[in-house]
Amino acid sequence: MALDTRRAAARRRRRWTAVLGVTALAAAAGGALAVPAGAVGTASQAVDFATHCVPPPIAGIPPIDGTTSARIAVDTTTPKVGDTVTVTYTVTKPAASNPVDLALPADIMTPTGKVALGGAQSGAVTVTGEKKNPPVPGKGAFPSFSMKGTFTVTAPGAITLSPGDYNIHTSYIMELDTPCTVSSPPAPVSETVTATAQPGANDRALELGSASGAPGARVTVSGSGFTPLAEVTVAGRAGAAETADRMTVTTDDQGGFTARLKVNDKATSGIVAYEGTAWDADKGAGPVAYTVVDDTPAPPNSQKVTATVKSGELSMTQAGDTVELSAVDFGQGGAATGALRTVTVKDFRGGPAGWSLTGKVTAFTGPGGASVGADRFGWTPACATKEGSPSTCVPGSAGPVGGDGATLASTPNGALTGGEFTVDAGLSLDVPAFTAPGSYAGVLTLTLS
Repeated sequence: MALDTRRAAARRRRRWTAVLGVTALAAAAGGALAVPAGAVGTASQAVDFATHCVPPPIAGIPPIDGTTSARIAVDTTTPKVGDTVTVTYTVTKPAASNPVDLALPADIMTPTGKVALGGAQSGAVTVTGEKKNPPVPGKGAFPSFSMKGTFTVTAPGAITLSPGDYNIHTSYIMELDTPCTVSSPPAPVSETVTATAQPGANDRALELGSASGAPGARVTVSGSGFTPLAEVTVAGRAGAAETADRMTVTTDDQGGFTARLKVNDKATSGIVAYEGTAWDADKGAGPVAYTVVDDTPAPPNSQKVTATVKSGELSMTQAGDTVELSAVDFGQGGAATGALRTVTVKDFRGGPAGWSLTGKVTAFTGPGGASVGADRFGWTPACATKEGSPSTCVPGSAGPVGGDGATLASTPNGALTGGEFTVDAGLSLDVPAFTAPGSYAGVLTLTLS
């Protein structure tokens, strides 16, 4: 009986020693998600900051105040507004070591945390690491671990990234959480990205002092958003063709101008303004509707009859906002396939400009921080043109979409463009063979311009 009692006591000591060992590991903010070679960019810098870690009460271990060494890295240091930036938060040296003689097993820890944003954009990025670590010997140093997350750039300028609070969830004998906080937030800046405005956006605009006038009358044309100190042509438009009513002005240092255009041509239906020697939709604005009121007296016993065709807008709709791709088997992987929800494009502008429909996709995130890269997502575009449309839709090339984006469909510039179009695509996500089981989701964003 005494022998049995001593054995039971020994088993209890072994059990609680194991629990304390795991808790100490969590309190040290340790983990073992090894950082692949080259995963941390040379532009980022390692920083040290005071950390306060609180073990679960069941462990009976007091809070640990120590120093954490960490590094923040990003997949791009020069994003554009609207881009998605992937952030890697690596703890290179946890605040403490394994304080017990008991070796800790592999793959018991899942780290999560926050990265603090500052400068041009504030907030926090949620990051998560894999449940993966090598065994930790008794009294041994904890290995480094990494966590990843993403954020969308919302403003141009310098955005700073600093290590934030983190938590270690352990799954060994029992489920335990140990939060570790930055003692004096914010921690030092480890990485800085410089965001720029999205290129290619045309924010040029026109306003007319009046919507109509007699032949030979002058109309006040006000422009904004043009290149500062640039020469701009202001011209009348009759459908898709320009009239002889034209003049040139130079913008001020803010990109604005005011012109007094004399309109003689009775066929004028709108007014445009553009930089360069010829109309370019990317460097111009308009047409803004303008009507020449023909004041020529009608012959006796006659009636003058007029009609106006009004220009519309470039728009798109889609037949749904969710796509379910086919499943693949763990250990085999392969193509998860599906079909894009049909997109309908209506171009009722009636001008010379074509349009372009592009898309870009985020990484596909899954359980425990696992992900499938955006570069593994591709499409095979197709499009159809409604009968009678002046333009003809051209599908984009089959291939990867990725985070940089690709063209889904387009129509060219022409003397008169427009029409209705339907755009489709076969979708495919190339899933690696041993991707962790679970549901993965990404966001495909379409842009019509």
